[in-house]
Amino acid sequence: MAQLRIGLAQVDPVVGDLPGNADLVSGWTARAVARGCHLVAFPEMVLTGYPPEDLVLRHAFVQASLDALEALAVRLAEEGAGEVAVVVGYCGRTDRPAPALGRPAGEPQNSAAVLYGGRVVSRYAKHHLPNYGVFDEFRYFVRGDRLPVVRLHGVDVATVVCEDLWQEGGPVKVACAADAGLVVCINGSPYERGKDDLRAPLAARRAAEAGAPVAYVNCVGGQDELVFDGDSFVVDAAGAVVARAPRWEEALLVVDLDLEPAGSDVTGPQDAGDGTTMAVERVVLSAEPLAVYDPLVPTLSPPLDDHAEVWGALVTATRDYIEKNRFRSVVLGLSGGIDSALVATIARDAIGADRVHVVGMPSAWSSDHSVTDAEDLAKRQDLHWSVVPIRPMVDAWMASVALTGLAVENLQARVRGTTLMALSNEHGHLVLTTGNKSEAATGFSTLYGDSAGGFAPIKDVPKLLVFALARWRNRVAEERGEVPPIPESTITKPPSAELAPGQLDSDRLPAYEVLDPLLDAYVEQDQGRAELLAAGFEEAVVDRVIALVDAAEYKRRQSPPGPKITGRAFGRDRRLPITSRWRQTAAPRAAEPEQARPEGA
Repeated sequence: MAQLRIGLAQVDPVVGDLPGNADLVSGWTARAVARGCHLVAFPEMVLTGYPPEDLVLRHAFVQASLDALEALAVRLAEEGAGEVAVVVGYCGRTDRPAPALGRPAGEPQNSAAVLYGGRVVSRYAKHHLPNYGVFDEFRYFVRGDRLPVVRLHGVDVATVVCEDLWQEGGPVKVACAADAGLVVCINGSPYERGKDDLRAPLAARRAAEAGAPVAYVNCVGGQDELVFDGDSFVVDAAGAVVARAPRWEEALLVVDLDLEPAGSDVTGPQDAGDGTTMAVERVVLSAEPLAVYDPLVPTLSPPLDDHAEVWGALVTATRDYIEKNRFRSVVLGLSGGIDSALVATIARDAIGADRVHVVGMPSAWSSDHSVTDAEDLAKRQDLHWSVVPIRPMVDAWMASVALTGLAVENLQARVRGTTLMALSNEHGHLVLTTGNKSEAATGFSTLYGDSAGGFAPIKDVPKLLVFALARWRNRVAEERGEVPPIPESTITKPPSAELAPGQLDSDRLPAYEVLDPLLDAYVEQDQGRAELLAAGFEEAVVDRVIALVDAAEYKRRQSPPGPKITGRAFGRDRRLPITSRWRQTAAPRAAEPEQARPEGA
């Protein structure tokens, strides 16, 4: 057997910041060198940030990526890392004159390079291009048809990129034909609930197919609606996880591996098992195995429970959206209700209490306990608290424009939204929107009112999960000996917009214990009306909820971004036309074109 010490650098790049991302690679490579690594791997497109979206359609951006890669190779050697193989993701370009029928030459490629000795010694382009869910890679990239195998200290190492591991056939099968001793997979794999339970078993299957260990490195951090959890790991050739990085933090996972020594010289076209062929290319960096050394004890981070996992996603996404877009502070309406309470707590955990401003905006129908609960939360968390009563502003509107019923309710929400946006203009705050997924699904919000803002931390969090997270966060505080951040009365009170006398959410929506499972079936699982009825949901409730969800598409299209945590987030995952006459029910499409939200923040 041949030994190799590898480092998986689980880092948080910024899209478009090529100099900053090069610094990130340099700094973490230095850490790997200090720990004696022979190879260090960084995530997918770490040099450009991921996903760069339409930036890759700009020739100047692709050229800047290529130039940065060459400069980084030289820089690493000058900084003393020339004898370490560094695997870096970047945006490359096809050098084929006609990569595909109807596609121009020189198109972008999602690429990985090995840097060594001051040079780019190998380049690989992603073979499987995902085109589902949040991914549009077939729109952007040309797939690769070559697999470089780099011989390092007597071990043949193949590099693949993210989706190459998720699909049958392709480079992993070719790596087996090339008798690779290690497969390194660099990833930009976005988080969604339960995904960590899929990755390691998938890598184990691919390790069995390749007959070699798989080292899986993922990025961490938020990028607009996407959030990456890290969760980098190594599985041995038998599929056992031998090392695992923590979730939701940058880390260098270092592990010593006993690997099969190189013994094959196979080159040229190989059957990829997916209807294509890939050409094996070989690069020899160091043919002789290392002298035997004592291995390090690897890190094996424990798994997180479901609520801790989701909390990490929401806090990470919120923090990175604020920091990467250079906001100094945030502001949100604090109503005394559960949604705004949870968003305030997420913000405090993300950026600290001193940067979080919360505003109580009581209306004519706000109960005393709503204001006192909101103030209690602000004091518990040491947030900046202020009160701006909206009744005088609403009265001024009403004196000029005759409104009744729902229009008056929506006016109150819009006055609140305008107040928060004014504070944002005056002080440079980012406005955090407090609506949850159940509300977004059913249109239970007011355009340009409570839906106004720059970022929506719980946009993809169903209402029942909102309650569960609030209870979980309080329990964590108690276990730490801290004051629970959310008042118990905020969690236990019936949800209400308080925009009309005695108003409750249950007046207009099914109970959340019914609504959320129905929304999960309709939105997440794409079940139709017949399937929903067969599952036992009441016909009237099914028809009502389908009509509400379908009618609210125009609202969702105008909502701020928020982190994806479910399998089908509105926006990037679920894309439906606003103008459409497809119906599954006889109910009118716009049964309630405007509704006030469940809480009045």
